[in-house]
Amino acid sequence: MNAQKAKLEDDAAILKEFKAVGFTEYEARVYVQLMRSGTATAYEIAKESGVPRPNTYNALEALTKRGSVLPVNDNPRRYVAKDPDSHLTSLGREMMSLCESLAEKLGKIEQPDDAPYVWNVHGELAMHEKIDALINHCNTTLWAKASSDVLERHAEALKAAAERDVEMLIVIYGEDPDAFRFTDRCHIYLHESNGVRMGTADNLFTMTIDHKQALTATTDGAAAFYTHNQAMVIMADTLIRHDYYMAEILDRFGSEIFGAFGPHLKELRMNVFTKTQASAFRDRTGLD
Repeated sequence: MNAQKAKLEDDAAILKEFKAVGFTEYEARVYVQLMRSGTATAYEIAKESGVPRPNTYNALEALTKRGSVLPVNDNPRRYVAKDPDSHLTSLGREMMSLCESLAEKLGKIEQPDDAPYVWNVHGELAMHEKIDALINHCNTTLWAKASSDVLERHAEALKAAAERDVEMLIVIYGEDPDAFRFTDRCHIYLHESNGVRMGTADNLFTMTIDHKQALTATTDGAAAFYTHNQAMVIMADTLIRHDYYMAEILDRFGSEIFGAFGPHLKELRMNVFTKTQASAFRDRTGLD
């Protein structure tokens, strides 16, 4: 009973994925049955798969045209399933080519202004894919405030952008700003001259592209959005710009400033931190 239940669950998963790549349920069931039987007639396939005979003939005709099954002899006509590895790999290439062609054609259609909108990005993988896509489409300027471990995942895309002569201004949480100085147009600064994260807000990744697009995300990808909305892009630019100011000021006058406001600007921060932020600050700095 457990083996039969497992088979049914496996078949359900296979059918779901077949339908996701464009097969009908009957086509999927016919193909799977042929995989199990090796060769079979339409009658045999219908009997074993439970697909009605007229639908079996229709499915076999469609699968034959697609190249998924092959007729191997007549009187009676028998069929065999094409090797799934080579067939699905070929199908994947065809689908990719079609998608690229469709994207190119759709890209030529004039679209209404989408500047006011904000798009959510769901999941860590989708977040990193979107970051790479934005970097790859950057033309002139890239600003960012991020932890070095997140930036390392995009080092290849950042290096390629730098080699396109994109000017970068990046404030990092980390220890090695030189890791991202790919050209002399890459201006990299340690956050507040030491690269230490202070509170929960420092778990954010913020980036602007050409002063026209912005992306903000939590470093674990749990929440992220990007936008063309100029008010929000300016706000993100301003955040990064002021962190750059702070890095330069603290690098030059840090001893005097920390002397006045405590290490890591503790007295200033504690005036405005939430309880959660204050707790994170204490954990990271060891200060009471």
